[in-house]
Amino acid sequence: MNKVRNENSGFEAQKGRGRPKGTPNRATTEFRDTIKALLEGNKENVSIWLQSVADGDEKHQRKPDPYRALDILAKLAEYAAPKLSRTEVTGQDGGPVEVSGINIKLVRPDGA
Repeated sequence: MNKVRNENSGFEAQKGRGRPKGTPNRATTEFRDTIKALLEGNKENVSIWLQSVADGDEKHQRKPDPYRALDILAKLAEYAAPKLSRTEVTGQDGGPVEVSGINIKLVRPDGA
């Protein structure tokens, strides 16, 4: 049975509550902070581990795999520095960007 919400149902009283738009989720933030702390606490070890993957490890019969080492590094980097989103710049009403009135003054190194 579906409840129909009308203006008097109390739903309006709940409107606007919760996490403000753009505020990161607390669990996600804590997870990223934990990963970042783990990486910072193991700087020397992470470097050794990545080098081991890139160079291979005869003792454990692992072949050299520099591509995998870079892939691991890229995945770890996402926790320290989030990916930048793509931004598209458009002009008025989605049209092309218009540029006008650019003044360029050229100065010669010899001052002439």
